[in-house]
Amino acid sequence: MKKIFTIAACLALGAGNVMAQDTFPRNGVYDERSGLVAFTHATVHTDYKTTLPDATLVIRNGKVEAVGANLKVPAGAVVVDARGKHIYPGLVDMFSSYGLPEVKSERRSYSSPPQPESEKQGAYNWNQAIRPETNAVELFKVDKKQAAELRKLGFGTVLSVHRDGIARGTAALVTLAEERENEVVVLDKAAGTLSFDRGSSKQDYPNSLMGAIALLRQTYLDAQWNARNQEKEQNISLKAFEEANQYPQIFEADNKLNVLRADKVGDEFGKQYIIKGAGDEYQMLQQVKASNAPIILSLNFPDAYNVEDPFDARRVSLEDMKHWEMAAANAAMLQKAGVTIAFTASDLKDKKDFLPNMRKAIEYGLPEEEALKALTVTPARLLKAENKVGSLNKGLLANFIITSDALFAKESVILENWVQGHQYKVSEVPSDYRGVYTLKIANQPDRKLLIAGTPEKPELKVVAQDTVNGKVSFNGNLVTLSFNKDKKSNESIRLSGWLADKNLQGEGQLPDATSVKWTATFSEAMSQKAKADSTKTAKPVALGEMLYPFKAFGAAELPKQETVLIKNATVWTSEKEGKLDNTDVLLKNGKIAKVGKNLSESGARVIDGTGKHVTPGIIDEHSHIALDGVNEGTQSVTAEVRMADVVNPADINIYRQLAGGVTTSQLLHGSANPIGGQSAVVKLRWGKSADEMLIKDAKYIKFALGENVKHSNRSNLHSIRFPQSRMGVEQVYIDAFTRAKEYEQAWKDYNKLSKRAQAKTPPPRRDLELDALVEILNNERFITCHSYVQSEINMMIKVADQMGFKVNTFTHILEGYKVADKMVEHGVGAGTFSDWWAYKMEVKDAIPQNAGIMNKVGVVTAINSDDAEMARRLNQEAAKSVKYAGVSEEDAIKMITLNPAKLMHLDDRTGSLKAGKDADVVLWNDHPLSIYAKPLKTFVDGVAYYDLERDEQMRVELGKERMRLVQKMLNEKASGAKTQAPVSKKARVLHCEEVEVSEEEAYLAN
Repeated sequence: MKKIFTIAACLALGAGNVMAQDTFPRNGVYDERSGLVAFTHATVHTDYKTTLPDATLVIRNGKVEAVGANLKVPAGAVVVDARGKHIYPGLVDMFSSYGLPEVKSERRSYSSPPQPESEKQGAYNWNQAIRPETNAVELFKVDKKQAAELRKLGFGTVLSVHRDGIARGTAALVTLAEERENEVVVLDKAAGTLSFDRGSSKQDYPNSLMGAIALLRQTYLDAQWNARNQEKEQNISLKAFEEANQYPQIFEADNKLNVLRADKVGDEFGKQYIIKGAGDEYQMLQQVKASNAPIILSLNFPDAYNVEDPFDARRVSLEDMKHWEMAAANAAMLQKAGVTIAFTASDLKDKKDFLPNMRKAIEYGLPEEEALKALTVTPARLLKAENKVGSLNKGLLANFIITSDALFAKESVILENWVQGHQYKVSEVPSDYRGVYTLKIANQPDRKLLIAGTPEKPELKVVAQDTVNGKVSFNGNLVTLSFNKDKKSNESIRLSGWLADKNLQGEGQLPDATSVKWTATFSEAMSQKAKADSTKTAKPVALGEMLYPFKAFGAAELPKQETVLIKNATVWTSEKEGKLDNTDVLLKNGKIAKVGKNLSESGARVIDGTGKHVTPGIIDEHSHIALDGVNEGTQSVTAEVRMADVVNPADINIYRQLAGGVTTSQLLHGSANPIGGQSAVVKLRWGKSADEMLIKDAKYIKFALGENVKHSNRSNLHSIRFPQSRMGVEQVYIDAFTRAKEYEQAWKDYNKLSKRAQAKTPPPRRDLELDALVEILNNERFITCHSYVQSEINMMIKVADQMGFKVNTFTHILEGYKVADKMVEHGVGAGTFSDWWAYKMEVKDAIPQNAGIMNKVGVVTAINSDDAEMARRLNQEAAKSVKYAGVSEEDAIKMITLNPAKLMHLDDRTGSLKAGKDADVVLWNDHPLSIYAKPLKTFVDGVAYYDLERDEQMRVELGKERMRLVQKMLNEKASGAKTQAPVSKKARVLHCEEVEVSEEEAYLAN
């Protein structure tokens, strides 16, 4: 049957060259064959849920003509007997770079000056990372080598994406036939494509993730504006961006957080993205599900780590260990949650891993039917190409694969891949001779012959009075066998022969050199038993618990809000009542319900506070923890960027600072530019998502003065960016707010027009940068200004008075003691350090009494961190003002509780222990200003996100979990699986001055 199948199929090699129905002339005669082929007696899977046994598939002119059981074979058709074979629709890869030029992500070297403007010639966008005018179909070239590699995996159609830039233009849906480009393009513009990666652009902006997000937002707005204002600006890129929006939108995200960030941008502009993920989406399953985004899944599972050396094992984080264990379950978990999934082979280093990893995903819980759906119907439907590919219905392209067994069976092999009616041989499968035979050798007693193993590596056993192992090999229809005559003997019987129907026969030689004839009569197929065994329900793969967040000190179940009554503690209220001895605090429904003596509450969890202290949660007014990037340090004004876009809720510093009593932090942009980005104010709700941490109505922005904004601490190459002097910094503010006022007036004038007039008059261009500055002018957004030197502080107050806005807070302000009276007059507060000095010239006049002097004069003064480690001991930092400046203990505690709450306009809800405020509370084991004090419990909204006893228990559990995973990895290595060397991943702690630069620049700058 194998010969008939192969020979018959080869007759159809020219099946797609039909009647020369294209625009290209031919040098020679035209091939007018219809490409009519009928595949009979096959198991045909017309789609993921429909299987037809003993069916016929008829293709003509590169398309499916008919499929079904008992079909009449059309006259003139080439008939292929596919008995015992399976036929599936050709697979569809939704994210490939097939046929497109390689994109090299360019980064400016240290020896190159910054590039502030686009170098692309023509009427294109101002930023080279915005390139929607790129159409992949115009760059596409058939690549026979790549096509063959992808066809071996079962793919017949791929979406070719040019992975360059933030707005990448359109992708083309193409087949993997080795024909002209004109003939293989299914949809020339199948999808618009986007990312947060600036790609090959060497332009400075954006140099951060938040900058990329802001640029994409502004591009949406600019494209809408340009559509109504083309008499003012003809912009090829913005026109192309608008056009690309009409197609399905595919967004490449390189981690789970970027999946959610991308979806948020899409929601803002009414776009439901299809998101290409990175394989870690299961770690934020509920948030990914809530996005409603279809996810294109990677099957690039990590290898186990080589952890035989216990010191090496310590270099692997718990997060990486658990991801190794759980990555293969990603698809199953998403599918079970109701997320629409598709697959891509694009991330695989070795493309041959695709089907084995697909089978592993099935082993980890993904139903086979859903796996097939995600490889065929789903990508076709998402790309609006279901009338062309994805199934074997009449009229669709003749894209299908022929397999030796069910596609996802362990030993199944793809034999052929037909693309647009063209046959491509993929592999040859040795004939399956496994079975039970009766062996007759001359006049000797009958023996039982067992051929087992696999068709590629058959194994021989011969059973008579005892059982001996032997060797067997097949070469086409020829066979060679050898085995000892019994277990005690080393004398070998050697036989050679050939296949006769299902039986074997031939000649051989006995140990005494006697020539004999032999036969082996087939009685039972071993493979039938093997197949029966393979249908048994596999045991579910045992996996560890999910953690929220997915790392050390995450929890399988997050702590819940409780009613808590703390009894008989020393209570530091940060209110007019001051410090109260032997007092109770009741937390209920996330609020402080009561503060007083002899309180009681039915159902409350009672905590004995005897000898302990209770304070409001510490509020850090100046922090940079939990951020994926701090500075968009490319332009002088970047008010459009938002720290809320890059909050990382899994930063371990959140947990560590809860352990230091911190409950709220303002996450500030850095100090690389005079006007930086918009702040994110967060409650430290460990285990929650970024959105769930945000205090969304807290609107702040970072300004900066001094050395950083004029690039004093960078190389001379950066001298091209304005400003380069302190005078220039002042002018940046004057210019920015002048533009903001003009912008605001333009919108006021437009909004005064009647609706009829507005319909005829294009609106002003919406500018996200100026939107933020207008909010400042209207007292809707508040400034935190990085500052050190007296002269610049005076300048900033003068500019604010001149332009009609207020500075809310001067942060750092180490010379604040010199200008405290002017600060009171302006109404500006201070967030300062207790005793930082001598780390650069502009802090040379810092004194430890600074906070105390400002507090005494009447400036609302807070002690802040600007440092992930310092934030864990802000109570001790506040205590220094008691020592240095004679500040009262109560005022010192206010400097880290009520005062920062006032600076952040949150004092109506947090910062003190007052009935009705948020239950942000810390229970200390000792006086809160003591170096021996440590939090026993830290409550945020009445939830104990940190508990010292639970922490100690978690450390034991974490140790056990690590050892379980280490042992599992050791077993994996022992089984022969590939492993990878442990690599230390040092967490990067960000500060005000951190700017994303090349490794070379960072090295040379130090």
